[in-house]
Amino acid sequence: MDWQDLIFKFVGGLGIFLFGIKYMSEGLQKTAGDKMRNLLATYTSNPLLGVLVGIVVTILIQTSTGTTVMAIGLVNAGLMTLRQAIGVIMGANIGTTMTAFIVGIKIENYALPIIAVGAFFLFFISKKRYQYIGQIVFGFGTLFLGLSIMGGGLKPLSKLDVFSNFMVDLSHNPVLGVIVGTVFTMIVQSSSATIGILQTIADEGMINLKAALPVLFGDNIGTTITAVLASIGATVAAKRAALVHVIFNVCGTIIFTLALPLVYNLVVWLGEDVNIRMQIAYAHGLFNVTNTIIFLPLIPVLAWIVTRLIPGSMQELEFKPKFLDPRLLATPSVALGQAQHEIIRMGGYARETLNDASSFFFGRDPKVASLAMQKEQLINELDRKITEYMVKIQQNGLPEGESEKASVLMQTINDIERIGDHAENIVELSEFSVTNKVDFSEDAMQNLRDMLELADKTVERALYALEHGDREAAEQVLAYEAELDRMEVMYRKGHIQRLNQNLCTGNSGAVFLDILSNLERVGDHSKNIAQYILYGE
Repeated sequence: MDWQDLIFKFVGGLGIFLFGIKYMSEGLQKTAGDKMRNLLATYTSNPLLGVLVGIVVTILIQTSTGTTVMAIGLVNAGLMTLRQAIGVIMGANIGTTMTAFIVGIKIENYALPIIAVGAFFLFFISKKRYQYIGQIVFGFGTLFLGLSIMGGGLKPLSKLDVFSNFMVDLSHNPVLGVIVGTVFTMIVQSSSATIGILQTIADEGMINLKAALPVLFGDNIGTTITAVLASIGATVAAKRAALVHVIFNVCGTIIFTLALPLVYNLVVWLGEDVNIRMQIAYAHGLFNVTNTIIFLPLIPVLAWIVTRLIPGSMQELEFKPKFLDPRLLATPSVALGQAQHEIIRMGGYARETLNDASSFFFGRDPKVASLAMQKEQLINELDRKITEYMVKIQQNGLPEGESEKASVLMQTINDIERIGDHAENIVELSEFSVTNKVDFSEDAMQNLRDMLELADKTVERALYALEHGDREAAEQVLAYEAELDRMEVMYRKGHIQRLNQNLCTGNSGAVFLDILSNLERVGDHSKNIAQYILYGE
């Protein structure tokens, strides 16, 4: 036996197969638009809807891991509750069976012409939409080419007594099959790939259906490793979502392994007239659909279990407006008051983001950085929602005095959003400092500390002036902003002196100056808000 040829074909075929899945997935995501995240965040109000959304998103992007990691990211960002995420994870498990059904079609003989069609769209048509379609087709063909190469490479193994005996052992020892599937999927980090390989070797007659089923169940456990890895360093809620994924698939595997004879007979009955590849696809679908039906009513129980297993409090960010009631649009003056409350709330988050950015710069705690970025996402979401609400208020008509107030509020929304952006910039500059081990002199650190404290006071006074229409507070903002301008000029000169004396490096100097610039801009936007209060323009 030519072991080199076998290994090369298996490894190369697996690489081509994984590339095909990834490339097709990316094409599908581009074609579907950048709406998957919003779809997950918006249409998961109850667990059943979450399951349906999870199925749709996974079919569209062709990766349950991607959907699960996305759901964990949304939980981590506060855009989704734990219970909503559980439904999405269940749906993702069902959606991923689509890949197994695609592989079950068995069209390797047409892989090369499919790739040729995809390449034509990619290289000879300039329109982006058609290029994305070409990417999908190219990835689809590459997927089958990889399977074909793997199957051809592994075929000689069937003649080895050791391999044949191992497959017999798998038939008689389901637990061993589960372990094999789990470990292999953990290594490859793609259940679609390992199930595809399982379908291929089964099609080559190297493993029978009874031995393949426990391996298939194990694949479902192994795929949870990616979600677990994605939750490392994330919030308590994200870790709980990842643990739900593990419990869901482990419990399903235990149930199906114990009921293996029944499952085997049911799959044979369902797939009586199809090839073994499709039978494995049926088994995969049966596993995930049945598992979801069993555990869907138990979502509150799953949430309770993981909350007990992973204790700890978590800061909940409510990623939706609290005061914007569409029913109040019929009375625009009242709606305007509610919009002002929401703008003040948005401003509070902008100030918190600036404080978190400051804490991260001095404390270097990645959790603080993550929280700051979540709040910045929330600010962007509120910016969009409040602006839409304000437009509707103005369309419904306002008295002249109220109309002027509405114009002022509309302008403040943009300034508050920009304060959040500058805070985000400071977080990114701090991350650069951590990654590149940038050190700052004591003078530079004190300069930044003083300027960050004053910037915080400036934002606080601006928001107070906006909330209460306080002209005195607005005047204070103008004074603080002038001081921020003075500090920036003075600290820049101090930096140049330190640079001339070799007391700081180019990297530290660049970060220092960028943070100064961002803080000065925070002052400018606070000044804008104060001027709206003072002059109404």
